[in-house]
Amino acid sequence: MSAEREALGTAPAYVQPEALMRLAGLKLRARKVVEGVLSGLHRSPHKGSSVEFAEYKEYTLGDEIRHIDWKAYGKSDKYYVKQYEEETNLRAFILLDVSGSMGFAGKDIAKLEYGKILAISLTYLLLRQADAVGLLLFDEKPSVFIPPSNKSTHVDDLILLLEGTSAGALKTNIVAALSRIAEQVRQRSLVILISDMLQRDDQVGHLLKVLHSRGMDVLLFHLVDPHELDLPYEGLSLFEGFEGEEQLLVDPDDIRAAYQQALDGFLAALERVCREANTDYHRVLTNTPLEEVLLEVLMGRLASSRARTRR
Repeated sequence: MSAEREALGTAPAYVQPEALMRLAGLKLRARKVVEGVLSGLHRSPHKGSSVEFAEYKEYTLGDEIRHIDWKAYGKSDKYYVKQYEEETNLRAFILLDVSGSMGFAGKDIAKLEYGKILAISLTYLLLRQADAVGLLLFDEKPSVFIPPSNKSTHVDDLILLLEGTSAGALKTNIVAALSRIAEQVRQRSLVILISDMLQRDDQVGHLLKVLHSRGMDVLLFHLVDPHELDLPYEGLSLFEGFEGEEQLLVDPDDIRAAYQQALDGFLAALERVCREANTDYHRVLTNTPLEEVLLEVLMGRLASSRARTRR
């Protein structure tokens, strides 16, 4: 356990994805996740900010890490960022893949359902700091786009949209989604891509580099179902694609080694592309509690910033 995690005290009890799906409604599920994240970030989420730090706000996803005050952290065991009146609020764009492959569920929760809860949880965290959040849905082309807003009712608009959204049979076109953002966004922003990344296109890496060159902070949540890693099927099986691919009747034992080799190559190449584009890459298995995912992302970014500050 890292020093940062030790400073948090006892780890929160994470809600497993299958238990999360038993809760009624996307809003309740996302709030449960956010509650777990906040309890992990703070020793007591119900305590108000100390008067000593009246000119600070507590760190949440999207804040400028370079503004963290490490002396304040040493005194309070909490992360604070300095407030500057001239700064404008952050604009965040969440890009959610709703293509056919996102409908896959090996055992419990489909990738798209996991992605929906992740998107709304991120929205809650960002709106909590009065940051503006926008949402773009895409499959083979960008579809619904809700511009960034920090209104208190904004999260309800996003929830209403996502609760009526399902994975169709269309293919993934990540290039089209990133191109839409690259064309539309001209100021420093946070871009959050949530996708299973099942598209091989060299333009993905190029566009990620373009976004970074324009001062945008890009996070990729790469959603993977555990069954996609393990191929845990036995005997003659009929595999059917979610995006119009032909059916394949095969014994998994006959293809498992070749499949694993191809998968390892794909994952390694994707990580390399993100590294070269300065994109914050996070592979997320859909059986992982979302609170754990978000807390690890936050703590990782904080630790990286602290290491740079010490140099």
